[in-house]
Amino acid sequence: MRPLAHFKTITEHRALVRRYCFRVGLYRQGLTHDLSKYSPVEFWRGAKYYQGYRSPNDAERKENGVSLAWLHHKGRNRHHFEYWIDYCIASDGTVYMGGCKMPMRYVAEQFCDRVAACRVYLGDKYTDGAAYDYYKRSQKHIMIHPETGAEIEKMLLVLKEQGEDAAIAYVRRRLKEGY
Repeated sequence: MRPLAHFKTITEHRALVRRYCFRVGLYRQGLTHDLSKYSPVEFWRGAKYYQGYRSPNDAERKENGVSLAWLHHKGRNRHHFEYWIDYCIASDGTVYMGGCKMPMRYVAEQFCDRVAACRVYLGDKYTDGAAYDYYKRSQKHIMIHPETGAEIEKMLLVLKEQGEDAAIAYVRRRLKEGY
């Protein structure tokens, strides 16, 4: 059990997300981001599976086949694309499980979340391309709406290719424009 180390990690992560959210104009989301991580079901599991270099949910999932902390977290935090997975109806009437289109404000918060998570877990090894590269590695196995996926990928690509200030400006512009 590493409760203090876990507390420091999630608090550092929230502070970074808050900073990014404020920069793109998402003040309320910056203040309320990931508060569920302090709830008992998430916090104590996070402390138990804490490693410091990646999400404790991965270790919990490896040991138990499921992460109860993650199931709780994704169901309460709309910036995760997993929150938006539901039954969808195709144009031919076929019902399937898939990703629903996310509102732009949550896509923008997801951008902030991904950048902050990479900064926290990678530390000195962080680069502006880290969040994009991580997204591309996981892209094949995620259920995300095509338009939402294209939006987050573009935001992360601007960060990778043009740097943080350009990415923040791009995200602010996309928030004003919407889809």
